[in-house]
Amino acid sequence: MATNDLRSATELLKRYPWWSAQRLAIARNSRESWDEETKLIAMLHPTALIAPLDIDCELLKQESTDDIIDRFLKLDDYRIVAKDGSDEDLSGKEIEDEDELVSEEIAEIYKNQGLYDQAIATYRKLSLLNSEKSIYFARLIEEIQDKQKK
Repeated sequence: MATNDLRSATELLKRYPWWSAQRLAIARNSRESWDEETKLIAMLHPTALIAPLDIDCELLKQESTDDIIDRFLKLDDYRIVAKDGSDEDLSGKEIEDEDELVSEEIAEIYKNQGLYDQAIATYRKLSLLNSEKSIYFARLIEEIQDKQKK
């Protein structure tokens, strides 16, 4: 610690005498001998067991990939823009059945509402998506088909 830093740290310790980490920092950076209380704190304080590590300053100066990307984006107003002629408005386009969200819950709702064809179609899609549960879905489809026959 520089002399000014040591002086301001000592002033902080006078203001907050219970601050043991500050007391250790001052003691480790001053040339004065330690009093008994500071020695005891040094032995019992949680940071006493942590060995000081050498800091590789060159490693700290290296830029991460995120830093490089952020710096690049801040250089100018970079953004992704569609190629000329490909500005098709997709907002009014309807979703195709293949893009439809499928879940067991939706199939169950269809079944409970009496929409048996939609429930069967949903279970068939689920069977294709989850081959490990295809027997389970086949049984549910059979149950729905039996209800349809009644």
